[in-house]
Amino acid sequence: MAEITAGMVKDLREATGLGMMDCKKALVETNGDFKAAEEFLRIKSGAKASKAASRIAAEGLVSAFISADGKVGALVEVNCETDFMAKNDAFMAFASNVAQAIAQNNPSDSETLSSVVLASGDSVEDARKSLIMKLGENVSVRRFVRYSTTGKVVAYLHGSKIGVLLDVSGGDDALGKDLAMHIAASKPVCVSKEQVSQELLDTERKVYTAQAAESGKPANIIEKMVDGRIAKYLAEVTLLGQPFVKDPDILVEKLLSTHNVKVNAFQMFVVGEGIEKAVVDYAAEVAAAAKI
Repeated sequence: MAEITAGMVKDLREATGLGMMDCKKALVETNGDFKAAEEFLRIKSGAKASKAASRIAAEGLVSAFISADGKVGALVEVNCETDFMAKNDAFMAFASNVAQAIAQNNPSDSETLSSVVLASGDSVEDARKSLIMKLGENVSVRRFVRYSTTGKVVAYLHGSKIGVLLDVSGGDDALGKDLAMHIAASKPVCVSKEQVSQELLDTERKVYTAQAAESGKPANIIEKMVDGRIAKYLAEVTLLGQPFVKDPDILVEKLLSTHNVKVNAFQMFVVGEGIEKAVVDYAAEVAAAAKI
């Protein structure tokens, strides 16, 4: 039997939002397997999803660049240590310049991007190091995406913390912006149900089957219940299956069909998503400093 530590229980509680004792029991039942324990709690509690995925745990901003003809666009997340620094003019300018460099140079990965030369004449990496020296905080270019299309690329920034890049064919600029805003608000994971990974579907089906089995209903009824839950899940996580945020009476799929529009791809970045921020005990730091 694996040792179940207080830290493991704390991490599972933060990920699921459930009670300490429930989390400890789940870890005991699954011999300390975090992922299995999370599934165990979902089955027992009916929790729709882990809270961990949406937790904001780092600072920085999302920046975008769209070419003049609207055919090429880029979205980038640049991180720093504090929200105060994320609002610094030099930091914001760096992020904006990097987004432009991505759109114009089409780097294949982060390593290639680091050597791309900015308008200032410095490489991205040299500019990043200079910014670190100037601001006194660590700065990193975490992730980026670039679209080049025969349609048009649309960018939407909700403040500086959420950014959406959309590749769309047809429709006018207003509809493109509305679709990008919808994605930021409703957070679909992909365009259509055909794009949902089999691994994700298998995980959801496993959870739904275990939940339905506790009802004590016959196997054929359970199968129908699970199929219904899967259909509902696909509608929730796909762009085409979601009610349009500005008119919930119409699905996005119907909206696109009415206007002869096709969404080819999209990407959304939320600053710090999935990154754990270190918890600083300032009282302890002060106490330690007082002893020096």
